[in-house]
Amino acid sequence: MYAIVTIAGKQTKVEADKFVYTHKLAGNVGDKVELGKALLTDNNGELTIGAPLLDVAVTGTILAHVKGDKVLVFHKKRRKGHRKLNGHRQHFTKVMINSIG
Repeated sequence: MYAIVTIAGKQTKVEADKFVYTHKLAGNVGDKVELGKALLTDNNGELTIGAPLLDVAVTGTILAHVKGDKVLVFHKKRRKGHRKLNGHRQHFTKVMINSIG
């Protein structure tokens, strides 16, 4: 069984007993979180589509707060000697999906 839910403005496919990385959520490691706004569920081939949302509770546990890979942003203006290098690492939350439904 899987579901498509909206987490922090992004649509994410979640399955029970698997983990997902989402944008950083408020809470500490070990806290239970309610991931709401289910748009679609699939239960062994039985597809349920919301119009626009379903009344499905998706719960999870925060496993860790981590950072993503570094992204380098390089600006250069040719023939001017202007160069600027910025780095960015996005904050993510690793969430274990406990149950769907």
